[in-house]
Amino acid sequence: MNYTVLITGTNRGLGLEFVEQYSQLGWKVLACCRDKDNANKLLNLQEKFSSIEIFQLDVSNLDEINTLSNTLNDRSIDVLINNAGIYRSGPLGNIDPQAWIESFKINTIAPYILIEAFLGQIIKSNLKKIVSITSKMGSIDDNTSGGSYIYRTSKTALNSMMRSLTHDLASNGISTLTLHPGWVKTDMGGPNAWINSYESVVGMIEQIEKLSQENSGQYLDYAGKKIKW
Repeated sequence: MNYTVLITGTNRGLGLEFVEQYSQLGWKVLACCRDKDNANKLLNLQEKFSSIEIFQLDVSNLDEINTLSNTLNDRSIDVLINNAGIYRSGPLGNIDPQAWIESFKINTIAPYILIEAFLGQIIKSNLKKIVSITSKMGSIDDNTSGGSYIYRTSKTALNSMMRSLTHDLASNGISTLTLHPGWVKTDMGGPNAWINSYESVVGMIEQIEKLSQENSGQYLDYAGKKIKW
């Protein structure tokens, strides 16, 4: 059976790796990125895999999300992966309120708007799965060092939003998963991280494959380890 996945933030890092691995698995991939014309690595992947469609989408532009949903109105989307995100932070006493607002808009509000906008396409699919890429830094239980106020709170809010959706969407047969990719060697994770994008995405795809109505609503890392909220 042919499945379709929609992924945001696909011009680099984890998003690009998701596109490549799902394409290798034979999926139809709807790859969304902020600057389609300059997404050279993504465009090169499209030359290798005819199953990839690339769409311009800046998730901070909430109107663009609804416009894309209208464009894809006749599609069914088996898996929606909210991958796009930003890292903004600052120490106590030196927080930029505008950076905080921007982080909530991209890391928290945009994923919700995407889910709401594409709900019809997800409901009519076979798998009906919604996944948001978060961070262990969003775990209140795991916060033993303080700091990173902007990033932590935007991801904690994302986690809470996903937890609510688990309950609200269960009657539609939709399963949700909140995933921590691990500390990954990307532009965001930096060169000292523990694993590369390939390892992280292999693990995350495995967790997405295991996702069902029975285990919906979990907060896991890429290896399947449960994280306390």
